[in-house]
Amino acid sequence: MKKRIFSSLFAAGMAALVALPIAAQVAPSAWQAAAYTGLLAAAHGGDVAQLKALLLKKTDLEIRDAQQRTPLHVATYARHHNAIRLLAEAGADLNAMEHQRYDPVTIAAVADDNGTLALLLKLGASAKNVTSPYDGTALIAAAHLGHVGVVKQLIASGAPLNHVNNLHWTALMEAVVLGDGGRNHTEVVRLLLDAGADRTLTDNAGNTPLALAQARGYQEMAQLLTCGMPVCPP
Repeated sequence: MKKRIFSSLFAAGMAALVALPIAAQVAPSAWQAAAYTGLLAAAHGGDVAQLKALLLKKTDLEIRDAQQRTPLHVATYARHHNAIRLLAEAGADLNAMEHQRYDPVTIAAVADDNGTLALLLKLGASAKNVTSPYDGTALIAAAHLGHVGVVKQLIASGAPLNHVNNLHWTALMEAVVLGDGGRNHTEVVRLLLDAGADRTLTDNAGNTPLALAQARGYQEMAQLLTCGMPVCPP
């Protein structure tokens, strides 16, 4: 009984905590953008002509704003694909981290921005980076949020399926613990299992993804997790 109570309290507390890194991932505000100059301003506005002119002058590609965002971060938030492409071709760091340790791939993943994510991955950005204050990954963030298309892309790009963040959760666990048990999160669970995610890993309280799904009454998720066991009920 005590263990069940502890597990419930732990999960509730972690659910509240894990919202913080997502909330902390914030695009430049209007007043921040108004103060931008040079590459940061051109990237934010998607000004291709200005970008090309500045790049010809060998302007610092990794210049940072107060939140340690580079022009590539800024262009990613703004979904300016031509700017992203120009910066990448000029040699911008596709895996750069801003002050909360978010890279462009994770920014696009959290935003459910499949087009920008596809471009970044095509240009050579990594789906394997350890990001955020919680030592997570873009895949964990996408699973948490139920972003099915993003999860598909990240799996196809070799994102680590079984990375454990410092809350002791994997992408599979977050899809259960922080999901709503609905269609999108259930599909994320299926995608992760089909890709080979380890369903036997446990959280800090010793709970498997199956136990977590059962405790929440997520029957379809529980069925998916059970059918991966040695014997699947008829």
